[in-house]
Amino acid sequence: MRKIIIAAAFAAGALSLAACSQKTENKTGEAMDSAAADASANADAVGENVDNAATAAGDAVNTAAVAATDAKNAAEADLQGESKAKAAAD
Repeated sequence: MRKIIIAAAFAAGALSLAACSQKTENKTGEAMDSAAADASANADAVGENVDNAATAAGDAVNTAAVAATDAKNAAEADLQGESKAKAAAD
């Protein structure tokens, strides 16, 4: 009788452990899916920020180039006693 009770208790414990293990596995899978989705969203945001920074840097370089050209033309015009338009055309 004692062996039957011990075997029944052991079987009940094993079933409980198996059910708990399945729930844990499901929750772990859900957590992994959520983490993957978060990582993907963060990667997209970083990519967008890099694109925006590259565009801003390109715009700044272009603005600096235009300013440098204008300054060169103004200096040449002053040095040669001509208009900025003529200096730019040279």
